[in-house]
Amino acid sequence: MDDGRALAAAALSTAAPSLSMTEAAALAARLYGIHGTATPLGGERDQNCAIETADGVRYVLKISNLSEPVSVVDFQIAALEHIAGAAPDLPVPRVVHTLDGAARGRLALAGGQAFVRMLTFLDGVQIRETPRTAAQRRAMGATLAALDLALRDFNHPGAAHDLLWNVSAAHRLRAKLDGIGDPARRALAGAFMQRFIDHVLPRLAEVRAQVIHNDFHLYNVLVAPGQHERIAGVIDFGDMLHAPLVGEVATAAAFHMTGNADPFEGPAQFVGAYHAVLPLAPVEQEIVADLMATRHLVTALISEWRVVRYPENRAYIMRHNPAAWEALSQFADISRNEARDRLLNEIQRKGRQ
Repeated sequence: MDDGRALAAAALSTAAPSLSMTEAAALAARLYGIHGTATPLGGERDQNCAIETADGVRYVLKISNLSEPVSVVDFQIAALEHIAGAAPDLPVPRVVHTLDGAARGRLALAGGQAFVRMLTFLDGVQIRETPRTAAQRRAMGATLAALDLALRDFNHPGAAHDLLWNVSAAHRLRAKLDGIGDPARRALAGAFMQRFIDHVLPRLAEVRAQVIHNDFHLYNVLVAPGQHERIAGVIDFGDMLHAPLVGEVATAAAFHMTGNADPFEGPAQFVGAYHAVLPLAPVEQEIVADLMATRHLVTALISEWRVVRYPENRAYIMRHNPAAWEALSQFADISRNEARDRLLNEIQRKGRQ
């Protein structure tokens, strides 16, 4: 395993920090001068806490995984600050600086040094808690396209870091197929791994690449209470990296397969709205459905691997696992070309008008 892959694996095989809420609140006060009550927030690699002050203002305190390189932490900070300047109307968190004016702080832990960040807290309802509608999916697609446009000219040395959640590098997870105990599921996953290697991997040199959010799903997008078609926030920029843009679209579309009798209806609405703002090139349209299936494959493989190591975090790790296996079964029932055409239905329909 090369250094990049080793670091990517370490980020998912190193436990997140585990400060008590009292310690987290004291850290926020010491570094930021923000005094409040801490409550835990979910997270895969980092420890995340909400800090609420006496007057009701909330912040997010992030304590990085000990394996996270400082270059990646600085990359994520720089990306948020770039978005704030390039597209100030996009509802993304803002970086809060320390009392010393720094964009991050440091914390000595038993296993090493962690980096500390503070972000503004975005109010809203996670989309997963609302009814799915076509208008909501289209709003999500248009928002992600606007976010990618804002990031299009952003560069940072830390953007080149490796990440196992990079759907465009799924072939690196082949060894994890052996960890799937059920023979039928192992065969299903193996078939989609081969599809990626045969039909996607050779085309990736032809597609656009840039910094992408890489985790735009129903937990990380907020809507306004009572206005579930109005996007109120995009959160969790922890999986950002420089990668093929079409992987961004496929990753996000994959989470819209549930909720309709036709599993491709929701993704088609999302992709159609994205394409209307930031058009996909012909080669990207050709492989986006394959990459959508690959995202479900990656979800299944990583979650099955991680839950064995961290059973105490099972609910968080496995939250997308059942839907991933269901989606792979749905993809297996149709041809590649049919999957592509059904996903691109709205793009093709508008092209005929």
